[in-house]
Amino acid sequence: MSVDLLTHIRALQDSLPRAERGIADLVLQDPGAAAERTISELAHACGTSVATVHRFCRSLDLRGYAQLRIGLAAEAERVRADGRAVLDLGSDIGAGEPLDLVVRKIGAANARAAEETAAQLDLTALAALADAAQGARRVDFFGVGSSALAAEDGARKLLRLGHAAAWWSDVHAALMSAAVLRPGDLVIAVSHSGRAREVVDVLTEARRSGAVTAVVTSNPRSPAVDKSDLVLTTSARETTFRSGGMASRSAQLTVLDCLYVALAQRSHDRAMDDLERVHEAVRSRTLGRTRS
Repeated sequence: MSVDLLTHIRALQDSLPRAERGIADLVLQDPGAAAERTISELAHACGTSVATVHRFCRSLDLRGYAQLRIGLAAEAERVRADGRAVLDLGSDIGAGEPLDLVVRKIGAANARAAEETAAQLDLTALAALADAAQGARRVDFFGVGSSALAAEDGARKLLRLGHAAAWWSDVHAALMSAAVLRPGDLVIAVSHSGRAREVVDVLTEARRSGAVTAVVTSNPRSPAVDKSDLVLTTSARETTFRSGGMASRSAQLTVLDCLYVALAQRSHDRAMDDLERVHEAVRSRTLGRTRS
């Protein structure tokens, strides 16, 4: 509950009304302090009303404020037991911070994104996505911006397993491809926000063609989710310098790595043979050692 609760809050934060986003900001900044406040005290600290705090709880699908406090208290205890808690991973990286602290913050944030994504990953959806990929005639990956890099990585992984996979970052090319898909084909979109118009348009076109649609996103209430048959959510804490590119990409790659291994397990012997042939095909491009 504790890890899932803060992950859930971060995932929904951008889609909340402004007053509720203020509550989310305060709660994420210090879960322990928030857990010690009464509902009136929390409302006052956020400059809002008790009714807004109740709405915030409903937005999180909680039964009430008591459940929120219990979850926050449990998360605070977990953070105290976590050796990495000395780093304020929720804070921005300041312009004047020393390089060693910057490196530690980035490394810890990326590792935490991967761990929290794995901890809350919907295993039923992951298994269904692996089944869909295994049976698909063709698998298209699509992403824009930094998410395009994760989409490309996902397609390359499936290619190594012998699947007919392609990736697109140009929306016109992706739409053309989606328009000629067939029932049973698969489109996997990668979008941190889930609100990129290009991603929604490609998923819409793929669904019109009868293909199975899936999205890897941090926002479970995004427009891209509405156009997807399968949804795999990520957990990543982005700040000013890391916005949209670093921790989120680590989380996306974690999901796609899980898909890759799940697929390889389904046809282990063939997968190992395909991987060996791929390795052999590119072996000649590796420079050998030279004698001094």
